[in-house]
Amino acid sequence: MAMELNNTGALLLGTKRIGERVAMRLATEGVNLAIVYRRSRDEALRLHTAVTKLVHKTALMQADLKEEEDVKRIISEANESLGGLRYVINFASDYPRNPLDSLDSAAWDRAMSNAKSSYLVAVHASRQLIQNEGPSRGHIIMLGDWAAGETPYNDYLPYLTAKAAIQFMTRGFAAELAPTGVQVNTIAPGPTMRPPEISEENWHNDVIAKTPLNRESSPDDIAELIVTLLKSETITGEIIRVDSGRHLAGSGD
Repeated sequence: MAMELNNTGALLLGTKRIGERVAMRLATEGVNLAIVYRRSRDEALRLHTAVTKLVHKTALMQADLKEEEDVKRIISEANESLGGLRYVINFASDYPRNPLDSLDSAAWDRAMSNAKSSYLVAVHASRQLIQNEGPSRGHIIMLGDWAAGETPYNDYLPYLTAKAAIQFMTRGFAAELAPTGVQVNTIAPGPTMRPPEISEENWHNDVIAKTPLNRESSPDDIAELIVTLLKSETITGEIIRVDSGRHLAGSGD
């Protein structure tokens, strides 16, 4: 039997772009939502206002996920504000481009801070979730990348290395937490929702044309998949690509 999501609590980190679609989809399921932002307060506030119309309890919090005390605080506050916390969805990420001749220590540190943040969130979220009643006590979902396995593309080496670390962490945390009843999975998108720094022409000719389905990865498919995962009781340790078949075509560089 699928898990019932209505009136459960979820902490969402990274609610711009794809994360916004995920938040709205969860709200239609009646999931109480704690929304976390780093700098984009106005956008987070608009999303918070929108979901408040659909659910019983909400929270809005600011945090820097590289700071362990911030991570501990928002998990505790989400649990208290929502009357319990069962799901943690961490889509907080950036997409730093670093061509070979620009690689240096700063590029590495910036990219790997995302892996550190994902680690801290998983550590402290799991300590909260294992306090729930079982056998299924909660679910952590992280954000990977379709190319963070065997098919890297050029100009994003530190970023993809960080995503590869996150995808390994997914399996590691899933194995560590399985006896507690906490599930851990990662979504690995392909090209999704054109970044503003890429022109529409380049986006189509240089990015989308390389996908076998010749289309963007669907943020709505991602949101629907997350709902399915949260309702599941026996899926854990998976890296699930939603990439319009992009991985089938190789690096393409």
